[in-house]
Parts: sequence; structure tokens; C-alpha cells
Amino acid sequence: MNAYANNAATVDSGGTGRAHTFGGVAAAVLDHQGAVVRWSRAAQDLTGVTAEQVCGHPVLELVADLPDDLRNAPQMPASGRARLRHQCGNLIDVTFRTIEVESSAEFLLLAVPTHHVADHEQHEQGAALLRALSAQNRITIALHDTNLATVQTNAMPGTFDGHPVQPGTRLCDVLCAEDAQNLEAVLRQVLETGAPVVRTNQHVRWRNQPAQQHALSVSAFPLEDERGRPTGVAALYIDSTDAQRARRNLDLAREVAEQVGRSLDVVRTAQDLADVLAPAFGDLTAVVLAQSVPDGDEPPKQLGGGDLRLCTAALAPTTAAWPAGSKRGAPVPPLADHPLLRSSQHGKTVVYGRDDFIALMGGPQPAESVLPNDAHAVMVAPLYARGLTLGNIVVWRTGQSDPFTEDETDLMTQIASRAALAIDNARRYTREHKAAVALQQRLLPPATTDTPAAETAGVYLPAGGGADISGDWYDAIALPSLRLALVAGDVVGHGMPASATMGRLRAAIQTLADLELEPDELLTRIADLVQRLAAEAPPSDHDTIGATCLYAVYDPVTQRCAMASAGHPPPVLVRPDGTAETIQISPGPPLSVSGMPYETTTIDLEPGSILALYTDGLVEPGDRDIDQGLRRLTDALAASCRPDRALDETGRALLTGLVEEAPRDDATLLLARTRAIPAKDTAHWEIPADPAAVSKAREWTTHQLTRWGLDDLHFATELIVSELVTNAIRYGRPPSHLRLIHHNVLVCEVTDSSSSQPRLQRARTTDEGGRGLFIIAQLAARWGCRHGQNDKTIWSEQLID
Repeated sequence: MNAYANNAATVDSGGTGRAHTFGGVAAAVLDHQGAVVRWSRAAQDLTGVTAEQVCGHPVLELVADLPDDLRNAPQMPASGRARLRHQCGNLIDVTFRTIEVESSAEFLLLAVPTHHVADHEQHEQGAALLRALSAQNRITIALHDTNLATVQTNAMPGTFDGHPVQPGTRLCDVLCAEDAQNLEAVLRQVLETGAPVVRTNQHVRWRNQPAQQHALSVSAFPLEDERGRPTGVAALYIDSTDAQRARRNLDLAREVAEQVGRSLDVVRTAQDLADVLAPAFGDLTAVVLAQSVPDGDEPPKQLGGGDLRLCTAALAPTTAAWPAGSKRGAPVPPLADHPLLRSSQHGKTVVYGRDDFIALMGGPQPAESVLPNDAHAVMVAPLYARGLTLGNIVVWRTGQSDPFTEDETDLMTQIASRAALAIDNARRYTREHKAAVALQQRLLPPATTDTPAAETAGVYLPAGGGADISGDWYDAIALPSLRLALVAGDVVGHGMPASATMGRLRAAIQTLADLELEPDELLTRIADLVQRLAAEAPPSDHDTIGATCLYAVYDPVTQRCAMASAGHPPPVLVRPDGTAETIQISPGPPLSVSGMPYETTTIDLEPGSILALYTDGLVEPGDRDIDQGLRRLTDALAASCRPDRALDETGRALLTGLVEEAPRDDATLLLARTRAIPAKDTAHWEIPADPAAVSKAREWTTHQLTRWGLDDLHFATELIVSELVTNAIRYGRPPSHLRLIHHNVLVCEVTDSSSSQPRLQRARTTDEGGRGLFIIAQLAARWGCRHGQNDKTIWSEQLID
């Protein structure tokens, strides 16, 4: 073999042994001893050795670096790799295989360069990859020439628009014109710049199905010839419509979970739902509720058609051109008894075509008022929660939008189920809140009162701008002798328990006020009551039972006001000249602390003065310091309290200006503009400790009633005065006094220095006395007794016609 090796031609100038001109499989026939019998042209091209040179010689003489196991082997191995000497001296790495020839002792030897084997394997893998890609019905491979015409594609009928794509087809033959232009712009950019495009998203419509939109993920790269010149574009089109729809559905469900239910207002919740669904799910969305639901009441249970008492609670987008009958708050017209309506009433989400919806509305004319002009489909999902059908979600698709799919129907069913719970939670809260507010309003006194002592106006603002309530209250209690009690209080906590506690405290204060106790004594007794309430409460609520209170009593005759505070902010006084100041009082402990004394403070009030009582929600909004809030209130009262302005108007304006939009605590304000009983309408005498003074007292009374023009009250008043004065002389201690007050009633008062309590009793026929108070009770509209620190006063009131 070495004898002819030097005469071989050079195959590869690089010394790799790779013959550029070799293009087949080298074949040789060997005898049983491994000598060459026949030699193919391809074998000559591979080694550069001719058949004449090699035939008769062992083929192993061509092998370089022959291993010992191969040299001593009895026969050629079935396959393997070897390095052959080329005629030019280079080495050729080949892969060979031997095949026994049937009915002969000869062997067929086949060999190819090893790198050809690797190239072939890669080619096979690439071909397998192309076959796999071509078989994917979601992936379309298309080769476009420089004019962007289709040269080759794996697109099958149904891949795009149901028609096969022939060579020469352009995108505008398959897609709508605008979509084809947009996609060709992407491919032309790749062709011109040579820069590939990876997974750019395009929304397209087929020419024969313009109503249905598809999402394509497009990847494209340029094609070049062996000289690097562009020959076209290879593009991969992946239909991602289902993936995008699934992702959109997940996003929509998450958005509903995040946005719907944040408010406890029914209409606000319905509007949040409509805003999420339009335009993400449909072009137009309406939320229709039973008319009773926004008010917190249960919807009527009614099946079939007719007037279902529904109203439009929310619309989205609000800027859309809605039909006249679909305005927010408008009632839904009567509906026909349609089979799809029955399905919806049984909890199923249904889709109406335009014709079905017209039939549901009872014909084209009734449907015109609620049917959008270009609507082609409407989905209706019932809002069903806790056994109640609260209303429906109505989603319209208009114009060229896609029809509803089964997956979207299932998604809307899930959304409606979640939204129904949010709306029902808001409905139930509205119902409970209305009940609590109604209770609070029933427990509060009238907003305004008009008494001889003062005119009053009270204003109450619940926490949260009306969303929450608690135990703040005010009161104006008319007392005997034309006096007036003013109360402001604040119970610890919020909600129904606080309102209930407030009602009990207010009732107790009204009862004790009728006993005409001094302010400090009244607060002491109320503190004892709060302690009993705390003892009755569960152990976990002991620390939440408590209140603060300010109690004041104004006497229009003396023009003096006595007040005491149980941990409550001090009142503010606005004098007739417009100056305002905080009354300095000594506050005692809150009512939750018993056993501590309270102190009464007495001040003089000019007629026309305004006394303001309030709760801390008015002076502690936000993070403001109470002293700063009190200064703001004082300044606002000085600026707002004018003689020509109604008190209720002044109170509302003050509350609006001083309290933030959604306060964290209740706020109350009670304004009282004081009056005075003129001196000419009162008469006062000191009673001597002599039984003869009784007749003198009747004489004084008669003359005074004549001056006042009350002659028709002479007889009854003389009897009342006789009995009161007699009792004071007989059972009381001097000094004693008689006072008459003339206003809308006639008040008779007898005061003595005894602390004994008179009692009404029924005298027997044989008793000589004990009928005095019984006679007074028959002649007067009402009577009573009040105790001072060192005296008591028995009084009576007679109506004046």
C-alpha cells in the first residue's frame, strides 16, 4: 500500500483528510482474507487510490495506526471507525460497516467520512424537527419570498380560515386588509433590517370570519442564499387566542375579587362590578337589582314574566350612549315569560341573541328603549346568594366584537356568584345600619325645642359620614317652674350596644331630672347606674361600659345656669355681643368611675346668650389636639351664632365646617339660646310663721292674678296657695316664701327650710286632715317637690287658656 501512497492526489489542502469532491459511499468487495477484490469509484475518490493499485492487496494496508486487536483479528469487524491514508499522505477519519455476501465467502465494505455521518444525523434531526413543527395545528410555518408571497407553508385547511394556502398566496388573501398590512409591515422590517422578530403579538381577523378576532404570536427571521443575499422571510405563526383568553379570564376573576366588595354600599358595589366588566368582558355592562335591595330589604320571590320590580343600579361605561330606558335608577320594563328568563331565574347564566332579547321584551317597540343599536348578543347572569335572587348582571357585545363562548359563560357564572355575595353583604349591612340608625334617631330627642327658658337645636353626625353609629347623645328636658335641663353625653364604644346603653342612660337622666336633683347629685346617681350596667355585662365587656356626661339646668327667672361634668368637655358660651368663651368648670371622673364626687358650677346668663354643649368628636377630628379643636369650635361659634340666624341652620353649618367628611367618631352639638322671664311676670313674698298668714297669702295671690288678668284662676289658685302655705307653716321650718310665675302656665311655689318629703295620700272619711296634696293634684295640671341644699320647694302648674 505504501508503494502507491505517494502517487495519490491531494484531497484537502488543510490536512484534515476531508475530500470536498466526495459525495457518495465508498464500497469495496473483500475476500475471506481481507484482500480487495473490487474497488468502487467512490472508494477511489475517498482515498485517491485506483482499483488497479489496491485490488489484491489487504485493505488493512490503507489503515494508519492499525491497533493490534484489529491486525490479529481473524476477520473484519462488523462496524467501527478507522483512519485511512490518503494517496497524498493525509489521514481520513471514516466510519465503516462490513456486510457478508450471501452464498459467497466475500464481504462488502462500506465507508464514509465520519463528519458526513454526523452531518447526516444532524440533518435527520432537523428534518424530524421540521416534521414535528409542521404537524402542529397551532403552529404555522410559512416561507415568504422578498415580495412576501407565500412560497411554502404547512398551513392546512382549517388552520387559518378553513381554506388551503396555495403557493403565491399573500396575507391579504387570508386576513382582513388592515390586519394584513400590519403583519406585512412586521415581515418587511425583518426583510429590510435582517433583525429577527420574536413573539410579537398581533390581533387578526380572517377575511371570511371578520366578526371573530384571533391572537397571533409571530416570530420571523430572514432567509439568505450562500452569498448572504436575502431571499425571503421564514415566519412562525402561533395561535395564542385560547391562551390569551384564559389569561384574560384569570385577570378578570382576580380583578373582581380585588375591586368588588370593598364598599358596604349596595349601589357602589354594583358600580364597581360594572366598571370591572366593561370593557374587559363586554362592551356595555349593566347591573340590575330588585328595587328593594339598595334599601337593605329582601327581593321579592317571583318567577316568570311581568313587572319583576327591577331597576338599573349601575352602568359602565357611564360615558356610553345608553338607550333612554337604561338610565341609572330607571325601572326595568315588564318582561315576557320567555324560556331563557325562566332558566335565568333558576340560577343559570344565559346568552340571548338579538331576536331572543326582542322577544323577551315583548316586541321591537318595547325593546327599543333598552336595546343598544348595534348589540348582537347579551349575557345575563343572575346574582344569587343565600337563597335570594338579588338581580342580574347584563353584559352586551356590540359591533364587530366576538360572540360569547361557553368558557366565558362559565366564567360569568363564577363572577356572578362572588359578586352576589358582595352585594348581599352590602344589603345586609344596609339593613342593619338602617335599624341601628333608626334606633339611634328614636332614642334622640327632637332636633329643635322651644320652651320659655330657651330655644334649642341639636345636630348629630354618626361616625364614618353616616356609616357607623355609637352612643353620643344630647337632650333638652323641660323642668317645672319653666326651667330647662341641657344634656350632652358620649357612651364608650360603637354600634348597637352603645346605642342601647345610651338609651338607658338618657331614660335614667330624664327620670332623675324630674326629681329636680342638683347636677352633681344627678351625675352621682347616674354613675352608680353605669356601674350596675357594667356588672350586668359579660366579663369581656366590663371595660367597654362607660360614658361621659355634662348636665346643666337653666332657670329663666333667676337667669342662672348650674352645671356639672362627668369627664365631659366644657361648654362654650356665646354672649349676645358675639364674644365666645369656654366655661371653666371642674370636671369629675367619667360615669364608669363611681364613688367620686362631682362639683356644681353656677354662672349667670344674659338673655340671648347661646350655650353650646357637644361631644369630643367635634373637637378631636383626626389627629388634632383637643385644645386646638376647642379653640376652633369657640372661634366658629363666635362667627356663626348670630341673632338673625336660626339655631338649626347654625348647628348644621358648624358640624359641616368642623368635622371631616368621614369622621372616626360620632359628633353631636346642642345649641341653646336663653331667654328670661320678665320681672313683671313674677311675684315673691316671705310668709310669716303665723297661721294667720294663710289668709294674707290668698289676698296677695288674688291681687296679683287680677294684675295679670287671670281672674278665672282665682278660686283654684287660692285653694292651692292655702294648702301649700298651711303645710309650710304647720310642717316646715321658717323662713318660708311664696312665689308666683306667669308665662304660658301659672306656677305657684312655696319654699321652706324643711327637708321632709310630702306624700300624696287618700284620706279616710273620718280623717281631719291629709287632703291638701290631693286637692292640689285635682286642681293643678301637675305638681311636685324639689330639694335644695337647705330647703325644699313644693310647686304646682296650672294651664292658662
